[in-house]
Amino acid sequence: MIRLLQWLRPADELQRIFLLFVLLLIGGGALIPLADSPLTLLPAVVVLGVAVLAIEWRLIYYLFLLVLAFSREISIGGGFSMDMPSEPLMLLLLGSVAVTLILQPDALPRREVLHPLVILLGLGYIWAGATTLFSVDTLKSVKFLLAKTWYIGPFLFGTLLLLRNRAMVWRISGLYVTGVCVTVVYSLVRHATRGFTFDSINWSVEPFYFNHVTYATVLALLLPYTIYGARAARQRIGRWAWSGAAALLFMGLLVTYTRASLLSVPIAGLYYFVLRYRLTRLVLLGTVVGALSAVLYFVHENNYMLYAPDFEKTVFNGKNFSKHLEATYKLEDMSGMERVYRWVAAARMIDDKPLTGSGPSTFYPEYKRYTVWSFHTYVSDNPERSTTHNYFLLLLAEQGIPGFVLFALVLAAALLLCERLYHQSARPENRHIVLAASLSLVIIIFHLFLNELIEVDKIGSFFFIALAILIRMQTWLSGEIVNGETVSGE
Repeated sequence: MIRLLQWLRPADELQRIFLLFVLLLIGGGALIPLADSPLTLLPAVVVLGVAVLAIEWRLIYYLFLLVLAFSREISIGGGFSMDMPSEPLMLLLLGSVAVTLILQPDALPRREVLHPLVILLGLGYIWAGATTLFSVDTLKSVKFLLAKTWYIGPFLFGTLLLLRNRAMVWRISGLYVTGVCVTVVYSLVRHATRGFTFDSINWSVEPFYFNHVTYATVLALLLPYTIYGARAARQRIGRWAWSGAAALLFMGLLVTYTRASLLSVPIAGLYYFVLRYRLTRLVLLGTVVGALSAVLYFVHENNYMLYAPDFEKTVFNGKNFSKHLEATYKLEDMSGMERVYRWVAAARMIDDKPLTGSGPSTFYPEYKRYTVWSFHTYVSDNPERSTTHNYFLLLLAEQGIPGFVLFALVLAAALLLCERLYHQSARPENRHIVLAASLSLVIIIFHLFLNELIEVDKIGSFFFIALAILIRMQTWLSGEIVNGETVSGE
């Protein structure tokens, strides 16, 4: 009897969950006649659901990536909206990752949990929570913190839990690329009916993308994955598929007429040489010196006022892309000068509250109290409620100098890690992954100078996925044991 009981005793967490489910199922079934209701089975169903989320949540992760390109914002009443179906899936993933880490506390290597990137992101999250205490709109700031949780949880920690081998990097990116390619074909067909005109690009990407900027950014950030996916593929059909996807994404990008996204691709190409010749520290130093010099110049004797636009000449050349580019460098482009209008307001907000800022997610409508009328344009009424069009200024205005510094340190640490991993990755299969994640990350960072995209589901998710890939590559190259598998470095 004792041997029988010892044999029946659960040996691990999964067997304990199964035993609990069986006991609840039997007990709930026995109580159905007494309660005259099948609700007595609910505890067993809950346990089963939690077990599925903890064990097979990878299917939810894959489903999210496959449908992410088709996600769209839907109003749910009361002034609230939700990206469907991405946000509900993100919430499920957050719960799944949390349950997995609770049941398997050793699922992630200690070095990854305490990785500098993870620590810096955690400090940034804590600081955002601290600034919420001083927020001009606490509800908005709390919503920001919640949203940040279901980005970091699923896409940083969830991706680390998911990545068991190098092939899974291409599976993750391939699922998203597949969905995006479908939307590119859809958009190209719609755009063709209007002759690929500049003023019809926003219409052609509806309803899957908020505007052509989001669409173009997604195409640009996925290009490195398709290019190096083709190089990493061992079979001819895989190389053709990745190469075809790269060509389709590039074709779609060309007709978006999005200046930042078109420029981000050669910038990423240049960054390849920065990695190769170990110039990251020099580039980071130059960026800091350049930024500080620009601040000092514009602040000195109010030099920024010299760049106030002529209200009558600042227009949007919606039907002619070449005139749009010409107006850009002449400082007569409406979208460009509207950015300056908000940047000036952000600078004045920073001067007013340099330590805590106005609070996360409060730039609109707070910035309107700080605007300078000389920079006013035809679209300054801002009916779409957009923000600074510069993520770094947004952080400074909303979370103060500490919030900005912590995020800047995350980016600097990530770029230095990219360089280190590139030179540690002698084998092509390692280097392809490092370059895909690194160049995609550079493209996202470049876009942050002109837009706020980290909290956009189609872009922010891959920002954290890229960080997770880099962290896991460092573990793989060190030869540590991950998820029960020993992976040699070189």
